[in-house]
Amino acid sequence: MKYIFVTGGVVSSLGKGLTAAALGALLELRGLSVRIQKFDPYLNVDPGTMSPFQHGEVYVLEDGAETDLDLGHYERFTSGKLSRLNSLSSGQVYESVIQKERRGDYLGKTVQVIPHVTNEIKDRIYAGGKGADVLITEIGGTTGDIEGLPFLEAMRQFALEIGRRDVIFIHVTLVPFLKAAGELKTKPTQQSVAKLREIGIQPDILVCRTDHPLDHSLRDKLSMFCNVPVKAVIECRDVDHSIYELPLALQKEGLDALVFDLFGMKCPPPTKNVWNQVVGRILNPAHEVNIGVVGKYIELQDAYKSVYESIAHAGIANNCRVNTVRIDAEDLEKKGGLNILRKLDGILVPGGFGDRGTEGKIAAAKYAREHKIPYYGLCLGLQIAVIEFCRNVLKLKGAGSVEFEANPVHPVINMMEEQKKIIDKGATMRLGSYECALTPGSHAHHAYKSSHVRERHRHRYEVNNDYVTQLQKGGMVISGINPRRNLVEIIELKDHPWFVAVQFHPEFQSKPNQAHPLFAAFIAATLKFQKAGKASLKKVSRKK
Repeated sequence: MKYIFVTGGVVSSLGKGLTAAALGALLELRGLSVRIQKFDPYLNVDPGTMSPFQHGEVYVLEDGAETDLDLGHYERFTSGKLSRLNSLSSGQVYESVIQKERRGDYLGKTVQVIPHVTNEIKDRIYAGGKGADVLITEIGGTTGDIEGLPFLEAMRQFALEIGRRDVIFIHVTLVPFLKAAGELKTKPTQQSVAKLREIGIQPDILVCRTDHPLDHSLRDKLSMFCNVPVKAVIECRDVDHSIYELPLALQKEGLDALVFDLFGMKCPPPTKNVWNQVVGRILNPAHEVNIGVVGKYIELQDAYKSVYESIAHAGIANNCRVNTVRIDAEDLEKKGGLNILRKLDGILVPGGFGDRGTEGKIAAAKYAREHKIPYYGLCLGLQIAVIEFCRNVLKLKGAGSVEFEANPVHPVINMMEEQKKIIDKGATMRLGSYECALTPGSHAHHAYKSSHVRERHRHRYEVNNDYVTQLQKGGMVISGINPRRNLVEIIELKDHPWFVAVQFHPEFQSKPNQAHPLFAAFIAATLKFQKAGKASLKKVSRKK
């Protein structure tokens, strides 16, 4: 078993998670099984109750763990399925230590950061990599942060216990370009590495984030002052078009070969590189469509990170460039706001919580239904579609959700029974993977090519089964249900080319080389819609 620890220095948001994910992808290409995990120094138990504006999206794992969005990168770049063992926060660590102290597990000893907290962290390192050849662990935050010190100390101890031949430390750092001086500066990296060395950790590899090339003299300087070989100074510039170019960029710098060399392992370079194919399709698409994403956290890129990535994957699968038009749902509530939707080939309404922007999303669903534009609803996007259908097709005045108002006239979206007595917010929703039985002949069945699937959930509210018969009589197809509890999972419309909404989050199971079936089907439907629109325009011009 081999272990790689990825730390970050100088500033946050350098791309440690993407670096770890891309390295995992390269090691898998060479035949190794890889597991990646994230250690976050914040005191929250998990990101489940954190605002998207603070933390971006919450990524849900198969077992229901609510985790950092970096775990989405890990699963998208590598083939392994992660679990709650692969996500650890300071909150979880201290919660576990205190519970053990209350039970008397420490037999009356004084509980301290060393060894009790660091032992808890080390136990998770051992548990996180079971069954894999290589475990990559990313440490969140920035070297020098007080919250991260126990994690760095645990890493130092772990390397001592395992032996340095089986451990590699990678430090992702910033080499900024000062415009006034007209040169790159290495001092921030030197200081960051010095901080690590004070703790007792000597980096083996430097991954240098920079927007200018690192010449030989700069690499020599970093090598000398940071005590790493010149070949271990890796240049990592922003990629030009897509994050899926990163494995190729790091491979060109020799990162994967260097890791094998440091571990004393021999493995020939891969004869076939799937990332060349992925990037090739991104750079040279045969088609192009415009997709509107109607949400409430539109101004924040990371709030719908997995949704945007899944749309990109579907574009790759359809050999199509997808231009994502981000639409603030509240803008659709304004006079003339729906004009934004006219030039779109498809409309997607992602998940979310709260009533802000709800009427704008309902207006988008209505526009898609009436104008036969492909519509794809995720979680809240399904509930929005049901409310719109009940109000405007079934004419149920006052149809709504108990999430948005306490006592709607027609509670077509209701809170799940087991949720009604819950007071705590953290980790109390319907979370994780659940089975869905598909209706033969439906769009969903055609996309999945299967009668049963499993998808990941994160919600408290469901379609009220008291209204299902009315919905079906009005022309709505219930094309997916949870067989154990008879809960609505997927809806479609009979008289619409492609109108599909799901109660789950399919974006958590999409990869660049294996797009999620429903996302791929959605983009395929937008291409058909676009083609039909162009054909009708030609007919009109001929008549003139």
